[in-house]
Amino acid sequence: MGTTEIEEPASQEQAITDDPSVDDTHLRDHRNLSEIYARCHSCIVEPENFDEAAQDEAWKKAMENEMNMIEKNQMWELVNRPFNKSVIGVKWVYKTKLNLDGSVQKHKARLVAKGYAQKPGIDHNETFAPVARLDTIQTLIALVAKNSWKMYQLDVKSAFLNGVLQEEVYVE
Repeated sequence: MGTTEIEEPASQEQAITDDPSVDDTHLRDHRNLSEIYARCHSCIVEPENFDEAAQDEAWKKAMENEMNMIEKNQMWELVNRPFNKSVIGVKWVYKTKLNLDGSVQKHKARLVAKGYAQKPGIDHNETFAPVARLDTIQTLIALVAKNSWKMYQLDVKSAFLNGVLQEEVYVE
């Protein structure tokens, strides 16, 4: 008399899907648990200050790109610090852009003014952020479609830095 071996399924998921009494339609096309755990335990740490960023080649390259853009657009002129004018500080802001799969797409560094130090009426008279309203965009797209025009999209990284100013602004 021989022994009968019971074959164990390769995984718990396989055991469920082989059982005819179980409706497995919701289990198919899902990630396994180890993939989900791997994504949950990943973390993107961005530098909190220049000293931290300067130790990493990717962040140094991102800061170089920002400085090259500033120089290319001639956004400032190096002068001696004026004693009779307000001077606004600047700081680096770091952001990691990710792909849909969670991998790093690029490191983004922006040099920003510490606007909270400005005083209305002294450093500026008004604030303005050029943002397109959704209904304006929809109207434009409708006109393009109606008239069979070609439409191009343009992303300007430093558009806000190219505004025409009436006053002098000093940063350090």
